[in-house]
Amino acid sequence: MPDPKRRDTIAVLGLGYVGLPLTLGLARAGFDTLGFDTDAAHVEALRRDHDRNGEVTEASLRDTQARFASETDALAGRSVFIIGVPTPITDARTPDLRPLREACRAIAPHLRPGALVIVESTVYPGVTEEVCGPVLAQASGLRLFDQIKLAYSPERVNPGDAEHSMENVVKIISAQDDETLDRVAAIYAPVVKAGVHRASSIKTAEAAKVIENTQRDLNIALVNEFSLIFSRLGLDTLEVLEAAGTKWNFLPFKPGLVGGHCIGVDPYYLTYRAEQLGYHPEVILAGRRINDNMGRHVARELVKTLLKNRIDPSGARVLVLGFAFKENCSDVRNTRVADILTELADYSVAADLHDPWVDPDSVATEYGVEVTVAPQPGGYDAILVAVAHDEFRRMGPAELRAFGKPGAVLYDIKGIFGKSDSDLRL
Repeated sequence: MPDPKRRDTIAVLGLGYVGLPLTLGLARAGFDTLGFDTDAAHVEALRRDHDRNGEVTEASLRDTQARFASETDALAGRSVFIIGVPTPITDARTPDLRPLREACRAIAPHLRPGALVIVESTVYPGVTEEVCGPVLAQASGLRLFDQIKLAYSPERVNPGDAEHSMENVVKIISAQDDETLDRVAAIYAPVVKAGVHRASSIKTAEAAKVIENTQRDLNIALVNEFSLIFSRLGLDTLEVLEAAGTKWNFLPFKPGLVGGHCIGVDPYYLTYRAEQLGYHPEVILAGRRINDNMGRHVARELVKTLLKNRIDPSGARVLVLGFAFKENCSDVRNTRVADILTELADYSVAADLHDPWVDPDSVATEYGVEVTVAPQPGGYDAILVAVAHDEFRRMGPAELRAFGKPGAVLYDIKGIFGKSDSDLRL
């Protein structure tokens, strides 16, 4: 078959944690690549070699041959469209496919016979062919599976993790037929050093992606439930897990908050589809309930400890360290730290938030929370380490306690310090 680098010109829609590294990777592999995002300010920043998410270096942007655009006219003339837009959930915890549908409508006027559309967004089995396909066909006037070729290759990006980058993780690929699958493989193979795995169907690949994070969600829910039990027994959960971990087949999961754009969201895509088919998932939803309530549990444990120390919660001041959904990352999507703040407010606790990674304006806009840039030492009744940023690790327990009044509570929910260094651990 013809060399795809000579035949195909590629547009990547969505320049976040998924789309931007892919855009740069494709350009490095020699493809004529356009990175597209509707956020004009983000695109302009990329043109100035700045990634506001901090995932891509200035040098990578400066040296790339990729172009960036926010106007849909720039999509004209492209033969391959890779969609990497977010797939969030609604307030009712059902799939919100509006960004995906909007991306399909944006590229539809620019599709020409033979165009290939690859979806990378996380979806439930059937979305690529049953939702995206009809939108593309109707809006373009082209025949689906004939003039428009469909494929699915789920993203496996882990924000803040340089070790497991896009190039170093096996890429699942799938397509409507073998010929299209060969074309997809020829696009990704030069980019992903770890290789590609050919799934037998698009739905198989969609299902594989959605269960990856569902499995992790359930494993974390299990140890979170251990933590709920052990706190009532007066046991340190991390000590129990350390002892159990001496057995060769004990899985090394730890309790914690489960937020972000994947683990806390993807299971709802699978359960939504299952319920459409008349099956009510019990285990998956039970795990979700546990994980969704851990932020409130953390806040209540802190309030109980304040009361034990004869501190009136309604007059207490607490410094919450970290708001991103995970360490060394600026992403605040679906962060469960917000639940901690909400629950503390219900107890009339005054909480200050500090996180050197997040954008204060974005946090204020999305969550209505003010980020304290420089918390003052000596003024807090409790210091709650909610996110294990390297900055907090380097500070250590003594420096963190300096933010508090004498006898202040240090609550290390991530267990980044030893048991004797903190007053509470999850």
